[in-house]
Amino acid sequence: METITEKSAKKVNGFVVLFLVVALLALNIYLLSLVIKNEDPAFLWIFIPGMFLFFIMFGSFAVVQPNDSRVLVFFGKYIGTIRESGFWAVNPFTEKRKVSLRIHNFNSDKIKVNDLHGNPIEIAAVIVWRVVDSARAVFDVQNYEGFIAIQSETAIRGLSSEYAYDSSDETESLRGNQLAISENMKKQLQQRLQIAGVEVMESRITHLAYAPEIAQAMLRRQQATAVVAARAKIVEGAVGMVDMALKALSEQHIVTLDEDKKATMVNNLLVALVSETQAQPVINTGTLYQ
Repeated sequence: METITEKSAKKVNGFVVLFLVVALLALNIYLLSLVIKNEDPAFLWIFIPGMFLFFIMFGSFAVVQPNDSRVLVFFGKYIGTIRESGFWAVNPFTEKRKVSLRIHNFNSDKIKVNDLHGNPIEIAAVIVWRVVDSARAVFDVQNYEGFIAIQSETAIRGLSSEYAYDSSDETESLRGNQLAISENMKKQLQQRLQIAGVEVMESRITHLAYAPEIAQAMLRRQQATAVVAARAKIVEGAVGMVDMALKALSEQHIVTLDEDKKATMVNNLLVALVSETQAQPVINTGTLYQ
């Protein structure tokens, strides 16, 4: 496939050409008046080519707004692009195709895909893009806006299958590492859309959820995972506190405990620290001997 690269087109100030067109029109009107007054057809042979030239020159004008461009095609051959805003005159036989250089947003629809673990999820994203090479956008793809839409959806589907929706460990997930996921999506999109002369400025996930058919089950799973993780953290902290208490009692010689009393103390401390309900303290005042 022939690759087209953008280049600057030849152009002249449109107001200069407009002045010439007005002067030519005035000349043609004067010649027509001479034909009518003198009834001499000789001036008619000058008037007809003059009007033909007038209509040709009138079709050479192009108005380019800021952040806009015109791709010029001369009988099927690309001859350049006008990026500078203003009023210009170009070859009147060229086709002037308008390509916007402004920043665009593409909001993808909610699509259902499977994550890394095969769970069905719903995901949508917004893609911020702009055309940086108008020639490639026009000639290298059939319809660059449709190309962007299809390639963006393909990249979102592919990215979703590489990550899990959520993760309880340190691995990256769609929900827990959205910034890193967005950067990865941007890189993948840029590789896909570079052929169309498009620059991806930003990509971000706008919607992320489990599919409705498994949403309730996955919610209960998340809650159970969170409870288990919390309980494990509580037990870890409680064991550390018990160990610290036993060491402090031993080092400061506050009380001497045998193995049975240490086991009883550990049991009581763990019950008090790990229990979900508030523990009721029992004060031991000593052993009563009769």
